[in-house]
Amino acid sequence: MAANWKMNKLPSEAEGWANTFKDRLTRVDNFDDVDVVLCVPFTHLAPLHTILHDSPVELGAEDVSAYESGAYTGEVSAAMLKDVGVTYVIVGHSERREYHAEDDELVHDKMKIALEHGLKPILCVGETEEQRDEGKAKEVVLDQLKADLQDLSINSADALAIAYEPIWAIGTGKTATADDAQEMCAEIRSALKDLLPDVAEEVRIVYGGSMKPNNADELLAQEDIDGGLVGGASLEVDSFIQL
Repeated sequence: MAANWKMNKLPSEAEGWANTFKDRLTRVDNFDDVDVVLCVPFTHLAPLHTILHDSPVELGAEDVSAYESGAYTGEVSAAMLKDVGVTYVIVGHSERREYHAEDDELVHDKMKIALEHGLKPILCVGETEEQRDEGKAKEVVLDQLKADLQDLSINSADALAIAYEPIWAIGTGKTATADDAQEMCAEIRSALKDLLPDVAEEVRIVYGGSMKPNNADELLAQEDIDGGLVGGASLEVDSFIQL
């Protein structure tokens, strides 16, 4: 279960959230059965690592540079993320693709450098509402998947996760039906058997797109949905604990 805070909360607010969350986790049943990741803005990573380093909660970044180091003002490298305790990193989120013109070539390069530094990418793929209405959803999602994973060496199922995020459901309150989400996640699983045959069955495929406590059970009951990448519902301790 991965939180994606996007551009929300001040670092000081994040510290209060993390302390409350850490305390509440001690009273959650069956927590050992769930991997929890907090993907937060760059400014929040160091203080949250200080709070959570002795807890089972792992830290994730919301993006990573495709470059190792150098004259790239505003970029944050994989090595920098590792140094502040980051384990996971979101790569290819639809908001990066749309607002920052990230194409599959760049997403692929970010995947490659993250893996080389031992970070675990959460690769996001998904279609727009227009593409779904035109019957192109499967084509769009699988084309992204193939381009983003092309020629990458991945020998462990734990080395990455795939997040299926129907773009029309992100932050809109709309949610794909459980059947629709399962259908696409099954297509992703099938494609992974060609792309990553040694690990395809065990790679975690998570659903992102307005997952909330009131719809999570049905989504997570599906055969090929192994977790969630959660936006708005992760900003409040109570709702994220419920998830």
